[in-house]
Amino acid sequence: MTSRRAHVIVTGNEKGGSGKSTTAMHLAVGLLRDGRRIACIDLDARQGTLTNYLSNRQRFIDEKAIDLPMPQFRIIEHSAEPNRDAAEIDDETRLFETINELSKDHDAIVIDTPGADSSLTRLGHSFADTLITPLNDSFIDLDVLARVDPVALTIKNPSHYAEMVWQQKMRRAKRDGGSTDWIVMRNRLSHLDARNKREVERLLSELSVRVGFRQVAGFGERVIYRELFLAGLTMMDIIDVLGADSLTMSHLSARQEVRNLIDAIGFGC
Repeated sequence: MTSRRAHVIVTGNEKGGSGKSTTAMHLAVGLLRDGRRIACIDLDARQGTLTNYLSNRQRFIDEKAIDLPMPQFRIIEHSAEPNRDAAEIDDETRLFETINELSKDHDAIVIDTPGADSSLTRLGHSFADTLITPLNDSFIDLDVLARVDPVALTIKNPSHYAEMVWQQKMRRAKRDGGSTDWIVMRNRLSHLDARNKREVERLLSELSVRVGFRQVAGFGERVIYRELFLAGLTMMDIIDVLGADSLTMSHLSARQEVRNLIDAIGFGC
């Protein structure tokens, strides 16, 4: 790698619909607005949610003639090599070189990974300085991290995704001696207190010690997060688009959620 490598932030979860791409987009734009030089890499070329999000943003900028910050962007598709081992080597080489290239002119690189197990999913995780795993606040989604005893409501053992993250941490350490700060972000949080919500929080706190992640509050259950996708906007763009006088308390709360996540990363670019 270059003598200076950009801070790599990876959004990952093997379960689809967890909010990875929304998280990646809000992080990228939020950091750009902080004055950071940001690039994005989409490893999920098949679904292409982050790619489409950024395309929608560019179209909005062109149609509205409005100046909004845009990250530099790359897409990495699965290797066309027919041999599996050769394909994985090719994938790793291309991602390695892309990170190396982007590091020359950027402070951080935000990588969005596929919502299923694949060689690119694993590979993306292995390059993370900060790994952010959005997790919908439910027992269904908790299952991706741990098996829970349904009667005692205790953790029986870490699940497949937690094991994969540990393996990729070891891969990272072997490659360059680096380490990964793993953040589990509780997403789509209900604004109401509920027994299930408290139990999920308790189990995550126990699991965090066991498998080594930090737990942070993520984004609330707000319709606006989904509505912004078609325009390619984030909560950090609302002032430019609507004006400060049009912001509601919900807008302000959502912006603070994004700010809290950025602050939780705490890297020095």
